[in-house]
Amino acid sequence: MTVDESDWLAERFQSHRAHLHAVAYRMLGSMSEADDAVQDAWLRLSRADTTGVENLRAWLTTVVARVCLDLLRARKSRREEQLAPDALDGIVDSDGGTDPECEAMMADSVGLALLVVLDTLAPAERLTFVLHDMFGLSFDEIAPLVGRSTDAAKKLASRARHRVRGTGALPSAILARQRHVVEAFLAAVRGGDIAGLLAVLDPNVVRRADGIAVPQGVAREVRGAPAVAEQALANARRGGYPQVALVNGTPGILVGRRGRLALVLSLTIQNEKITAIDVIADPSHLRRLDLAVLDG
Repeated sequence: MTVDESDWLAERFQSHRAHLHAVAYRMLGSMSEADDAVQDAWLRLSRADTTGVENLRAWLTTVVARVCLDLLRARKSRREEQLAPDALDGIVDSDGGTDPECEAMMADSVGLALLVVLDTLAPAERLTFVLHDMFGLSFDEIAPLVGRSTDAAKKLASRARHRVRGTGALPSAILARQRHVVEAFLAAVRGGDIAGLLAVLDPNVVRRADGIAVPQGVAREVRGAPAVAEQALANARRGGYPQVALVNGTPGILVGRRGRLALVLSLTIQNEKITAIDVIADPSHLRRLDLAVLDG
């Protein structure tokens, strides 16, 4: 390849970089890993004979998808590692030089709850859902990537879609009211609004946390609206990036770290007041939760 040909190929690759990064980020939920996947795609492109490639964007998309699928499978094989309590001190932090503020903005634009729920899918399900539902690739294009037939790829996407969207366990009107309570709770936490918190907390509210969610020596159970409100504001000052989602069919709060689940707040709501908050960070418990994106 001549210098001119190399420069021309680099320019064409650069024109597709934003698209490739968007695909990789939704696949991996990590800015640094997405950067690595895109760089890997460039290395493969620079070594490949692309004279017969008619659609370079599609070719690069499949290359990035394969790289991401390999990374997801490797990640799944080491999934069992425990989260240390200090991992919860910051929800998005520097990872290989990644700007945490930039990553937070990226997660917000995609939807952190979506990234967290996607991370609960099997690698082939995640790839199929992302490429088809989010980027419009056909199942004929996707099937070879996951080593399945077209019909089997469709079933993977359908299964993933059901997991992502979930099903509310309550009538829609009650679900909407409970969501409003959870959103008011989050808004008050983010704004440091103690009065706003007291307005949505039952006077006798109890907050329980598992042993992973709180540092050793800190009380795992707190009772009463004033104490729970103060603790919620103190935890907010430690950093965090929470979003409302469906937790076992009812509105709750997911907290993610680089697109991966760190902890869940499972809320009990009665008469439009929060009566209990269960903070779950134990990985074995998190894996048993039914999590889904709360649309609308």
